[in-house]
Amino acid sequence: MTSLLEKLVVKGHVIRNRIVLPPMATELASERGEVTNALLRHYKLRARGTGIVIVEHTFISEEGRRSKNQLGIYSDELISGLKRLARTIKEEGATAIIQLNHAGAKAPSEIIGRRPVGPSSVQVPGSEEIPKELSREEIEEIIEKFVNAARRAMEAGFDGVEIHGAHGFLLSEFLSSLTNKRTDEYGGSLENRMRLHLRTVDMVRRQVDDLLFFRLRVTDYMEGGLTLEEGVKVAMTLEKHGVDVIDVSGGLCGSRPPWTAEEGYFLNLSEAVKNKVSVPVIGVGGIKSPVFADKALKEGKADLIAVGRVFLADPDWALKAIEVLSV
Repeated sequence: MTSLLEKLVVKGHVIRNRIVLPPMATELASERGEVTNALLRHYKLRARGTGIVIVEHTFISEEGRRSKNQLGIYSDELISGLKRLARTIKEEGATAIIQLNHAGAKAPSEIIGRRPVGPSSVQVPGSEEIPKELSREEIEEIIEKFVNAARRAMEAGFDGVEIHGAHGFLLSEFLSSLTNKRTDEYGGSLENRMRLHLRTVDMVRRQVDDLLFFRLRVTDYMEGGLTLEEGVKVAMTLEKHGVDVIDVSGGLCGSRPPWTAEEGYFLNLSEAVKNKVSVPVIGVGGIKSPVFADKALKEGKADLIAVGRVFLADPDWALKAIEVLSV
């Protein structure tokens, strides 16, 4: 049985335990998306004792930006600051991953200065704006921007990248039939709706010899949306395309299961994926207790456990978990 403090080897990387700091927006970057001292301190504190630190979603291009003080990876000018961030995390002994994202229809026009884009001109749940439908040429440009962002991450010294395909942002908008009404090769069947995921993974892999994570929303929790069965099929296909770790989440745009008051409310999703893939799977969902996290691993719910909100409240969570479970 796997324990929370057990090491994990992935693609030659020895991860010291199964504790993951998931990507959570801090709004601590500069208005240009630069790394700041406040951001460095935030991650330095939370890297102590942690197995994997996944840096918050970074915007790969100006039109894919979500918020005013979001961390950026859209320009080579940002690499020097990102080097400081990667070094800060790794000096504390954690494996450093950085998340790459395009906000799609959830990029506010008041932030990006233009109409947001998406797979279709369909309003995304939780957004008041109707996006402009992307052309094939624009899709190719976005894939290239993911590739360039991955290159910058590698030049900055990160151990790998995570492609964001959840929470109603661009890639997840393509995957859901609720937000993707296209009639070309990027719409319709599940195979077509996951095409952007696979093409992005294939192209990013050319820049990333190291760890490649994918944050995957495996169900929409909305009628007519992505089902868990479909989400698991996507996870299996991502593994075939070379993804090293699948970071499981759920909900299209904040939609959640009715049992969110329970600790580990997404673990049924990670377990469903874990049962069908051979690569490590990250489980998440309101997890607070080290004992609960350890039990979830022992029960085969996931291979790694991401702890979010309590880590924001208590930067010493990993250190305390190690102390509790070492008794």
